[in-house]
Amino acid sequence: MKKVFAIFAIAGLIATASCGNKATEEVTVEETVVVEETPVVEEAPAVDTTAVLADTTAAAPAL
Repeated sequence: MKKVFAIFAIAGLIATASCGNKATEEVTVEETVVVEETPVVEEAPAVDTTAVLADTTAAAPAL
């Protein structure tokens, strides 16, 4: 039983050693993003000068 336990222990050590941390090189690429901002032109809303204002104080017709 001790030999079986030793074999499993050795197999476990080999399995975990093969999954060790591998050195990876991180490649950094520098990108320059150019953002062109255009000025915002605010225009006044168009006003209809021919429109007739409604009389809001008049009584509604009875139905």
